Amino acid sequence: MYKKKYFFIVFEGIEGSGKSYQSKKLFLQLKRKGFSVLLTREPGGTKSAEEIRKVILKDYFYKKKKEEFNAYTDTLLYLAARNEHLQKKIIPALKKRKIVICDRFIDSTIAYQVYGKKVKRSFVNSIHKHILSGIKPNIVFLLKVDIKKSIKRINLRGKKNRYDKFSKNFYSKAQNAFIKIAKNNKSKYKILNSSLDTVDLENLILKIVLKKLDK
Repeated sequence: MYKKKYFFIVFEGIEGSGKSYQSKKLFLQLKRKGFSVLLTREPGGTKSAEEIRKVILKDYFYKKKKEEFNAYTDTLLYLAARNEHLQKKIIPALKKRKIVICDRFIDSTIAYQVYGKKVKRSFVNSIHKHILSGIKPNIVFLLKVDIKKSIKRINLRGKKNRYDKFSKNFYSKAQNAFIKIAKNNKSKYKILNSSLDTVDLENLILKIVLKKLDK
């Protein structure tokens, strides 16, 4: 288990919630203030994990259900990508006492695979026990968004992937799953409304992070 002090920030939320945008904004703001900071994402983050990401994304465009991955195969691919990401990027960066900002982490697996695909949580937990090395986020920003607004943002994207092509009902259920996860640990999670396109949210996120870092 990694015991040295580190600071690990995660952004979670459904597609169109602005999590990728806000994670990049926070990264740039912290960098300008002189902090040693790393921005990364899941699934992906390393060369090998990005290759696994391609396989996962490709699977969701198969038309025939017989060709689709089984839910547990799909989950194992996510977890394999996470292990590569942790071992080769996140843990080395945290050991150097960098601030790590990650666009998605374990809560996305719980929301999409456990709540969404009905994969047993004990299955995911057992693998996480072996690969996380005791690493936990210091703070998780859950960006809650009006579903109509999220779909509007998705439709403005030029290039879309599997995450951008689910139904309105799916996004609603996924967001409810994220909120349920967050409400079980209010000290670590910050549920923020990201429906408005203003700079107020990025300023609030920076303020929260700086306060945490000061402690």
